[in-house]
Amino acid sequence: MSCIKPHIAIIGGGCAGLSAAAALVDRGFQVTVFESSPYLGGRARTVSTKQHELDNGQHIFIGAYHQTLALLNKAGLSLEHAFLRLPIHINMQSTHGDTVFSFKSAHFLPAPFHLLTGILCCKGLNWIERFSAIKLMLHLKKTNYSQVQDLQLNDYLKAHKQSNKLTRFLWEPLCLAALNTPIATASTRIFLHVLRDSFSKEKSDSDFLLPRLDLSQIISEPLARYIETKGGLIALGQKVLSISSAENNLGEHEFNVDTTLRKHKFSHVVIATAPNHVAKLIKNLPLLDDLCNVTEGYRYQPICTIYLQYAENIQLPHVISGLCNSIGQWVFDRGQLCGQLGLMSVVVSASSEHQQLTQQELALRIAQELSLAFPQLPKPLWHKVISEKRATFSCEVMITRPSNQTLQPNLYLAGDYTYANYPASIEGAIRSGLLCAELIANGN
Repeated sequence: MSCIKPHIAIIGGGCAGLSAAAALVDRGFQVTVFESSPYLGGRARTVSTKQHELDNGQHIFIGAYHQTLALLNKAGLSLEHAFLRLPIHINMQSTHGDTVFSFKSAHFLPAPFHLLTGILCCKGLNWIERFSAIKLMLHLKKTNYSQVQDLQLNDYLKAHKQSNKLTRFLWEPLCLAALNTPIATASTRIFLHVLRDSFSKEKSDSDFLLPRLDLSQIISEPLARYIETKGGLIALGQKVLSISSAENNLGEHEFNVDTTLRKHKFSHVVIATAPNHVAKLIKNLPLLDDLCNVTEGYRYQPICTIYLQYAENIQLPHVISGLCNSIGQWVFDRGQLCGQLGLMSVVVSASSEHQQLTQQELALRIAQELSLAFPQLPKPLWHKVISEKRATFSCEVMITRPSNQTLQPNLYLAGDYTYANYPASIEGAIRSGLLCAELIANGN
């Protein structure tokens, strides 16, 4: 039996690290969270500007994010206050100023009939395409949304006779929202896992939950308060330089964690950084040499969020709309959503075209596309572009995903890339953190 009183270092203050810390302090463990930046939240945080508090990315939560919602509720967040819950509604607006596709669940019916009826009654598809989509959904339910051999999603959809229009209006927007990976390279298996959680159980699982508050108010601030109230420590602005393992005077293994301020000793370590930072941290741990090859082999997808400010009396027909034949995929009316009147946010995911443009050119291009999609829009008053170049790992076919437990005893990985059944998402990150906490608590 170990004589070291467990003290866990969590490296990284994003969703994975904070969820692991919250679960561990809940079980009475001593925890220290190290975050190299002056703020928590990682890729889900708030950016301050002269005009507004803006999120570094406009996120869509879904009702199937059970672990996320349960954790935030435990941390004291009022979910009703924090989110606008909408039954799934995909409204695709063309650059000709009209709605070319509209799908809305029949929320008065139980799952999965609320979705099947929604497809049957949707606008923009012919009857053959509607029945083709329903046939695929029935096939997915029959097979429990499983796929033995992973395929590129576009090939899978073609094999199931989904037309180009059906793919462009329904499946591709869902793929980009869930996986942030082009449909031509996206993993069918991971996409189906998301559909299974969203479509096969309670009808509320497919609801959109749109943040009414800043992401920092929703995630990092309540979790940080919860962790500190339970005795956990959060060290901001302390970058971890390296980790090494050594034996103490009792012959027991412990970790030396070297930060920019000083060295610390811990019984356990959870690395909750992005995968591209892992190799540098574990360079002194020879048991993990193979892990470096995995974490350095990922490709990444960017996400840009373009904020456009119009006059305060300007509103869009819907809180959220999809954009067809546009660089942007989704536009949100933040006036209706969170009281930032006249402010629109447009999400550009998994696109190579926008990366060739300057921020000024991209904002102008998006403003032009919005004016075509919604002819009532005037010229915007100002814009702000927030770009995350490595927003998510590219969720491609047969991608290698490491487990939470490593070959180094008492050292764990947390992060959405470790949760094998899910894409890069807040839910995947939080589930991975909770799994690390469970492994530590159970002595694994």
